[in-house]
Parts: sequence; C-alpha cells; structure tokens
Amino acid sequence: MLLTPEQQAILDGARGETMARVMQTLVAYGEAFDAERMVPVTGEYGHTVISFGLGIMKPIYELYDKILSENEVSRQPFSADPRPVDKKNVPANFLQNIVFDFMYSQQKRYEEQMKRFGIMSDDAYTCTCYLPQVGNTPKEGEVLSWAESSAVVYANSVLGARCNRNSGIIELFGSIAGCVPEFGLLTDEGRKADWVVELRTEKLPDAQLFGSAVGMKVLEQVPYVKGLDRFLGTELTDAACAYLKDFGAATASNGSVGLYHIENLTPEAKAQGESLIREGAPVYVVDDAEIERVKNSYPCIWKDLNAKPKLCFMGCPHMTLSQLIEWTQRVEASLGEAGQKKVVIPTVFTAAPAVLRAFEETEYSGRLKRTGVVTSSICPLMYMNNPLCKSMPVITSSNKLRTYSSARFYPEAEILRMITGNRG
Repeated sequence: MLLTPEQQAILDGARGETMARVMQTLVAYGEAFDAERMVPVTGEYGHTVISFGLGIMKPIYELYDKILSENEVSRQPFSADPRPVDKKNVPANFLQNIVFDFMYSQQKRYEEQMKRFGIMSDDAYTCTCYLPQVGNTPKEGEVLSWAESSAVVYANSVLGARCNRNSGIIELFGSIAGCVPEFGLLTDEGRKADWVVELRTEKLPDAQLFGSAVGMKVLEQVPYVKGLDRFLGTELTDAACAYLKDFGAATASNGSVGLYHIENLTPEAKAQGESLIREGAPVYVVDDAEIERVKNSYPCIWKDLNAKPKLCFMGCPHMTLSQLIEWTQRVEASLGEAGQKKVVIPTVFTAAPAVLRAFEETEYSGRLKRTGVVTSSICPLMYMNNPLCKSMPVITSSNKLRTYSSARFYPEAEILRMITGNRG
C-alpha cells in the first residue's frame, strides 16, 4: 500500500508504539481488500458502534486506556450507539436489573473513556446519529469511519457519504489516525449496483419486510430499487427518510447491505440514473406475494408460541421525530376504536436523546404519555441481551431486533392492533 510521508511516519513509530500499531492495523485491513492507498476521513464527526460497558470486554477498555495514555484521541467529535440500560423508563424486574448491573459493569469506565476520546456530548448516544436533532449529519461525498450498520447504510444511501462497513475497533482507529483504506464503497466502482430490484406491490410495503427481502436476496451487494418512488415520491421528505431508515436497517441486518440506490430519489440515483447499474445485473421482483412469503419465513423462538406478549419495543433503529408524532396519533386513534384509554401491552418507543427533547416540546409528548406508552433512548438489542429478558415474550416491528434477539416480529399495522387491544 502506498502511504503518504505522514502515514508512513506513524507506521514507523513517530507517534509512539501504540499509534504505530493502530496504523499497522489499518494497513493490514486495507491490504486484505486490495486497497492501494489511505484516504483522509473528511466527515466532520465520527461515530462508534460500541456503546456498552460489558464486563467481558475488559481487553477493549484496556486498549482504550493505552491509547488515551499516549494522548491519542479522535480527530473529530463523535457520537455513539445507544446506552444499554434505562432503569427509569424501561420495565425490568429486580432480578433483571441485577443481571444488567453484572453484564454492564464497565459502563461508567467506558463512558469516561468516551469523554476523553472526544464524544460530542453526554447524550450523543444513538444509532440514528445522522438525524438533524443529533447534529452528526454527513455531507454528500464525505469519507467516514463508521461501523454501525444501520447508520452506514443510511449515510451511504440517503446522504451520499462514503463509508465501508467497518468493525468497532477499525472505526475508532480510523478516527484517531484520520485516514482509512480506500476500497469498496469508498470508490466509484464499488458503489455501482449489482442488482436491480423491481417493486411491484399494490401499495407501499412495510419498510422492514421490504428491506428484509432485499437484504436476504442481495446479501452484501448493492441494489438499485425501481418502483419505490411511486409511493415515496422524488424528494427526501421526513416521511421518505424515515421509511428509508427502516428499510436500510433491515437490508443491513437481514443481509449485509452497506449501500442501496432508489431510482429518482436517493442522490446518486437521481444524478446518475441507470448508469449506476452494472452490465448484466440480475433482476429481483418483489410483489405482494413475495412480501408475504418473507414475512411467513420468519422463525419464532419463544418457548410458548401462544404466550401473551409482556413488552413491545418500537424504534430499532431509533425513531425519528416525525415517527414519534405519527405513532402518537396512530395509537390514540386505535385506542379510541378499541374503547381503551391506555395500551394493553407495556410499550417502549425509543429515540435519540436529542429527538426526545424535541418531542417533549410538542403537544404530542403529553398525549403519548396519556396512552401509557413510555419513551427511552435505550438500545432495545442491549436490553434483550439480558438472558432474563431474552426469555420474555417481547414483540417488535424491527427486523433488526428480530434478527439479533428473541423478539418476535409483527408488521406495524399488527403491532398497533396488539398494543391497543384493537381487534377490529
């Protein structure tokens, strides 16, 4: 790999042994993917996928201490994925809380390290760091060093930034060194579409189910989606962005998609059109029958398949402000139809701390509270990692949470009926 004089100096030890190893790791990572050079990280902010102080990850925290002892910090302020525990707002019993304390015994230590590395603020913990309320929104063409799969695919696809699907350690090393190896989604060639997806449904499909179908078909490759603009339009409105957030998260968790193009909507597809599609790209047709097939293919690992749900999580990835407002209205209307005043299943809507603050300033915050729904900035997945929570019958509309935990998936319309007791 060809390195600049500054990069070579770091590799040779000019900034100490630890930074030499950081650069050595980045070089080895790049060489594994035939990268010919490093390119500067140009994004104003970084992000780290590691937000949890798991006791079994002590070697990671010791590595961080070593780096910090040599005064090496991120070259950009950064955000982090959501915190793993929220005892104030998210239901948990005495024994579950004891397990949380044991599991995340290093949380305080880890968050102190994040402050020293340069986290944006004490409440910059969210998987939707790119939302305007959070303030970490990359610009088109900026090079990032991120790892959070749902954030990477959103930044690449909706914002037109450039980032590979990195690991948690690689993303931090890239932010510290200020450079990443150039390959894959950082290159024009790597951003071309390998698949054409033709959407032929009668109505807008559930974002999670559509994303899941695409992710499982194309795996780590790049899809070019035709037909979605019939429902979302040709402008990136709040509603369109919220849909693409959830669609992309499902493609990234049910496959390994790091970039998708939506015809007439996402920036590169609008600018370049079908020239983005590789010659001979196969076509995947998604109609209503295919969406139903994907939904019916999901396994359920509950011991009792007929168990009554004890908890519902909405917001994995975290919900947007527009989604919180829309869902407040939907819950109110469904409760009215059912003759109920409050949800019949404990329900948690999760969103970034900054988004929740903005929501608190609207009339909808009080209205949602009156329905019995609670809000939190927790990571639902980290909650479900608790073995005592894993055994609970938890429902969700998130394909990501379904994929990585024991939570049972239902489309949004079914979730709404279930939590409000609306059998109509």
